[in-house]
Amino acid sequence: MNEIPGETVQEQTFYEQVGGEETFRRLVHRFYEGVAQDPLLRPMYPEEDLGPAEERLALFLIQYWGGPRTYSDHRGHPRLRMRHAPFTVDRAAHDAWLRHMRAAVDTLGLSPAHEAELWRYLSYAAASMVNSAD
Repeated sequence: MNEIPGETVQEQTFYEQVGGEETFRRLVHRFYEGVAQDPLLRPMYPEEDLGPAEERLALFLIQYWGGPRTYSDHRGHPRLRMRHAPFTVDRAAHDAWLRHMRAAVDTLGLSPAHEAELWRYLSYAAASMVNSAD
C-alpha cells in the first residue's frame, strides 16, 4: 500500500465493518419481533405499534457504533437510564431483553470477534438498565 506522507489512513468503524445501517436495522427488527410476543416486555412499550421504538433503538445503535448521528440530532443526548426510569426493569426483564437480543444477534452471521464485541456491549447495556430489585 502506498501511503502519502502526512495523510492518515482511516480505519473503518465497527458500524462499517459489520455492514452498516442494514445490519443494525436487521438486528433491531428481529429483536422487536421477539419483544412483540413477550408478555413481560411488551407492556413496557406503550405505543400500539412498536415501529417508533424500533426506529429509536436502530438509530441509537447505529450512532453508538460509528454511523450517522441521526439519533442525537433528533433526540439529543441518549440519557438511557433516564429514558428507562419510568419502567420497572428487574432481573426478569433484563433476562428477557437479552434472550430476544441474543436471538437477533445470532441471525446476523457476524465474525466471532464482531459478535463478541457487540454482545459485550449489549450485555453491559442490559445490566445498566436494571433499576429494580427482584
